Amino acid sequence: MKPSAEHPAELETEAAEHVFKGQGVSPGIAIGPAHVVERGSVDVPEYPIEEAAIETERKRFTDAVTKAKKQIQTLLAKTSALPEAAAEEIGYLLEAHLQMLTNSRLVRGVERRIAEDRINAEAAIQAELSTISQAFAAMDDAYLAGKVQDVSEVSYRLVRNLTEAPYQAFSKLPEGSVILAEEITPADTALMDPKRVGGFASALGGVEGHTAIMARSLGLAAVLGVPGLVNRVHSGNRVIVDGFAGQVIINPSSETVTRYEARQAEQERQRRQLARLRETPALTRDGITITLQANLELPVEVEMARAGGAEGIGLLRSEFLFMNRETPPSEDEQYDELSRIVEAMAGKPVTVRTLDVGGEKLAYSVGKHLAPSVNPALGLRAIRLSMKVRMLLENQLAAMLRAGAHGPIRILLPLITNTGEVRRVRDVMTRVADRLARKGVAITEPLPPLGAMIETPGAALTANSLTKVADFFSIGTNDLTMYTLAVDRADEQVARLYDPLHPAVLRLIQFTVEAARRADIPINLCGEMAGDPRYTALLLGLGLRDLSMSTPSLARVKQRILSLNLTEAIKRADAIMEQSDSGMIAALLDDFNGLA
Repeated sequence: MKPSAEHPAELETEAAEHVFKGQGVSPGIAIGPAHVVERGSVDVPEYPIEEAAIETERKRFTDAVTKAKKQIQTLLAKTSALPEAAAEEIGYLLEAHLQMLTNSRLVRGVERRIAEDRINAEAAIQAELSTISQAFAAMDDAYLAGKVQDVSEVSYRLVRNLTEAPYQAFSKLPEGSVILAEEITPADTALMDPKRVGGFASALGGVEGHTAIMARSLGLAAVLGVPGLVNRVHSGNRVIVDGFAGQVIINPSSETVTRYEARQAEQERQRRQLARLRETPALTRDGITITLQANLELPVEVEMARAGGAEGIGLLRSEFLFMNRETPPSEDEQYDELSRIVEAMAGKPVTVRTLDVGGEKLAYSVGKHLAPSVNPALGLRAIRLSMKVRMLLENQLAAMLRAGAHGPIRILLPLITNTGEVRRVRDVMTRVADRLARKGVAITEPLPPLGAMIETPGAALTANSLTKVADFFSIGTNDLTMYTLAVDRADEQVARLYDPLHPAVLRLIQFTVEAARRADIPINLCGEMAGDPRYTALLLGLGLRDLSMSTPSLARVKQRILSLNLTEAIKRADAIMEQSDSGMIAALLDDFNGLA
């Protein structure tokens, strides 16, 4: 019997094989040297604050403490999956960290420094940590002096929460490295080059979070929600990340490596087999053509999309332009990046979504515009932020209009909830176009189509009205499911309630599709449902003929389309829409897919 997390007695030597279980969020297998993200690598900003800003700065600090408590409580909950001895050891450590966040000397000292020294929270934490470290170092007790490491860990967590700092760039890692960390954010993922990084795993995170979406887009094997991971591994250890089974194996035995290398070879064989479908039209058995486009997170994915046979870019998320930088990109910088992407697609359409930040997708360069929010998903994000900070919107629209001179482009607006938002953006776009024309700057003519992203129940239920102001629709099922079911898809505690087959979600999709068809405007679906062959028959049966997904999913979805009779899919979708129970819906769908 191989040692595993269920058999702690066998974990006696550093070279023993350790098996950890988490959530497989991106399929694939990575085998390589571990790169454990080191703590304490965040640059701490320091600046004075005005007396009038003291309360605001205290609130920033309080929010960071609250977030840190939630992070630690989540980690504590995950320790129940560990062997008893490991769970007890890690539990003691995390409990101690929780205590330090509750009216401790550290917390009191930081609050005092903010008020008396009038400095920002990050600098106050650094100063208080320095004072506490000196006091501990002076103790004639090795055990107590060593506890300063715990204070440092808690301080680092607070600073990271305050700065939303990404991890260091991963450009110098050995090829095939596997990144392991307590938490990996979307901005961290944006720094990963698939040619150098084989995969990653972390203690926090869930299947439908944006980090998982980016992993799937980049084709990186990824496992999230792995309890106790970073406490049991060192940089350089050999690691296997199994994104299919949701396993992370530290120091795998030679037998395990051989087995996984064989699986990698089989995976590559299947990939080559699917690649042969690249030039094959996505045609159902009864002759209906379906358009398959790619979702892009980063420019590096353009070549992957072309190689994968994408008929266009159905969703280019523009957040990459704002990540991992201190200030927002200029109009020219955005134009340079977007025009390269448009040109690389060689005449195929590119749909660019305006900035959608807030919550887990916070871009650091616009963080100053986002005050702490009790619920970021319901706060100042997406089109709301763009309309409030008009320069952000105008620069983006100008860059998109200019990029449109290099090839077909469409502009997509996130989190639309009413017709007025679309009208106001169209007015801004017209003014920006007039300004550029007066300067003699080449832009797309006529102005590009302006689309509404349908990702809230409010937008879906008013789809008929939105067709009068929007040129096209794009259904974002990730947020639509989240907002419909009141489930934070990144929260492991409620992730099981996130169900895109819930009848309410399906009815909203159906309602939107029917509204678009009546108004004769284009509609596609770009959420994660589009990239899962399990849902293909249902989505086509509901009337969709344009799907956009991460590039690695294109061939698998096309393979499913080629096997489908659309008339039969429509009949099954009709039967599914008569159901009121998501369990029965899943059973009917899986039966149709031959999975029952």
